Amino acid sequence: MLTYTLRRILMLIPVLIGMSLITFSIVHAIPGDPAKTIAGDKATPEQLQQIRESLGLDQPFYVQYLNYVKGLLKGDLGTSLITQVPIAEEIGPFLAATAELTIAALLIAVFLGVNLGILSAWKQNSWMDYGAMFIALIGVSIPVFWLGLMEQWLFAQQLDWLPSYGRVDPRLGFEPLTQFYVLDSLLYGDFHWLQDVLMHLILPAVALGTIPMAVIARMTRSSMLEVMRQDYIRTARAKGLSEFWVIYKHTLKNAFIPILTVMGLQLGLLLGGAVLTETIFSWPGVGRYVYDAINQRNYPVIQSGILVLATIFVLINLIVDLLYAWIDPRIKYGKE
Repeated sequence: MLTYTLRRILMLIPVLIGMSLITFSIVHAIPGDPAKTIAGDKATPEQLQQIRESLGLDQPFYVQYLNYVKGLLKGDLGTSLITQVPIAEEIGPFLAATAELTIAALLIAVFLGVNLGILSAWKQNSWMDYGAMFIALIGVSIPVFWLGLMEQWLFAQQLDWLPSYGRVDPRLGFEPLTQFYVLDSLLYGDFHWLQDVLMHLILPAVALGTIPMAVIARMTRSSMLEVMRQDYIRTARAKGLSEFWVIYKHTLKNAFIPILTVMGLQLGLLLGGAVLTETIFSWPGVGRYVYDAINQRNYPVIQSGILVLATIFVLINLIVDLLYAWIDPRIKYGKE
């Protein structure tokens, strides 16, 4: 396992280099002049040239890329053109907000998706099966932006049950410690803050988690049906075990590898695809951070934000691969 882990980590190096090169190339292909973003439209040509020289934009592409890589190796993601703050210092709260929203959305997707898939497989070809798969079909078909707007209209405007934007009511004077608001409210021991944070989290998490829920439900049903036909499941039933124990103890455990794969992929997609949800609900996450940077032509923020999300996605896939052997001891990582 250790050898396999080290080999996989080493394999990440060319992947990360490739991602940095692609991100750097795409961002530099975007029309616009970063010097104008800093100096404004009324700047003189001399001022623009001075800014380009100070940023190294007058150098060849490969020189700019090598300087960028050198900065990454030192932990330097660049400096925002708008705020003039190092991105490594600025991106932390946005990354925490996206992580909190993503985890909440994944928990909703896993809980509902796995149980819908189990119910569908357990009661195959019954009205429960058709109903669960109909819910999954609706979930995967509804656009995130439409669902988010409908949630705001119904639960925020018509019923006035839940807030429609932000992470916390600014009137509460909430001061985060770790930037994870749920954790911070627990550390403070203030359940009024916790309630407000959770109420702000519900609508965006449901909107973001709907499509992964549907994908997980369909994969769970397919995997469960395959395992339920195995001889050892018939043996477990023949021994007199309750159906609930057979399903959740024996069947689900052996059907979980494909489900775990989908969960890992969906988690990575949630991290990178939260921009619509964060924009609709004014959620101050990385997606919104990059979206605003695109509108402002803030190129260092764009390339660093995308690179950070891509790196997290790759690391999540690595963790999922390593979890296979922990879930199923039959899997051995030997020499390929």
